[in-house]
Amino acid sequence: MKLLVTGGAGFIGSAVVRLAIARGHEVINLDALTYAACLENLRSVDQDPKYHFIEGNICDSALLETVFSKYEPDAVMHLAAESHVDRSIDGPGAFVQTNVIGTYHLLQAARGYWEQKNRPNTFRFHHISTDEVYGSLGAEGQFTEETPYAPNSPYSASKASSDHMVRAWGETYGLPYVLTNCSNNYGPYHFPEKLIPVVILNALAEKDIPVYGQGLNVRDWLYVEDHADALLTVLQKGDIGRTYNIGGENEARNIDLVKMICAILDRLRPQNRSYSSLIRFVEDRPGHDLRYAIDPSRMRNELGWRPSVTLEEGLEKTVQWYLDNEDWWQPLLQRSGVGTRLGVGGASAPKPAR
Repeated sequence: MKLLVTGGAGFIGSAVVRLAIARGHEVINLDALTYAACLENLRSVDQDPKYHFIEGNICDSALLETVFSKYEPDAVMHLAAESHVDRSIDGPGAFVQTNVIGTYHLLQAARGYWEQKNRPNTFRFHHISTDEVYGSLGAEGQFTEETPYAPNSPYSASKASSDHMVRAWGETYGLPYVLTNCSNNYGPYHFPEKLIPVVILNALAEKDIPVYGQGLNVRDWLYVEDHADALLTVLQKGDIGRTYNIGGENEARNIDLVKMICAILDRLRPQNRSYSSLIRFVEDRPGHDLRYAIDPSRMRNELGWRPSVTLEEGLEKTVQWYLDNEDWWQPLLQRSGVGTRLGVGGASAPKPAR
């Protein structure tokens, strides 16, 4: 297939591009190269004749029209997004612009191209989203594809909005789409402001390892290469108009995750004391969702897919990758906002019960 991938220089997007190229697909990577993008993520494929890179913004409708006309993709995999919750608290406007307005422009361009091509049933618009659109769970239960949306952060609200638009373009205009909502990703090339790389890099620098609140928030962790495999599976096998929740089947409390990483570092890069002694509890993030958990049965039962990497295996691989690739992450520490506490400007008032 010929795939137009938006945000292909980002963490998840670059994993998709690398895997798609490895499987023989042709990839057009459209990326604005904002602060979290890194072309080094694609060094292994950047000379491949099946790979094409275009620097550009999905809000640029003229550029999108040109890209569709020139490359004539069989499918769109829409991963371009602002995704850091803390940054969304400090500056929600950028999230509305990229995740909402950008998705609108991409949908319009895809729709125009699809209609010009006489509306082929083989075309797909694959929108990649997050489980955060569902809000927060208590101690029990899991998100299903029928869980009502209840986003709690500007980031998740912007992604919820984009999900709704994709469905609307499918219902109103007939645009063939599939939609996926994933759990928390981790793995190689993870930008160093997210939790797992922060823990690894702060530990290596012998800095405090910050943990929000008491570290009791629970996430389901999905190894990024498993996620890329799942996304290509949905693109090729998923039913038009269907949503698929992609989970890692690896729930863990943040504090337990941090201690697991510290224990791996104690083994692989031992010091005079355990890295866990650097853990410091800090003021919680405003509106911090307590727990996310995905019911992955639709992926398993309908598409025959389930994750292959356990949390223990994935963390071991991830820590080793950061130890082996300092030349990748060291320059990124100088980018704006990295290494500083973000997202403290929100209100901490108690939420109403619902």
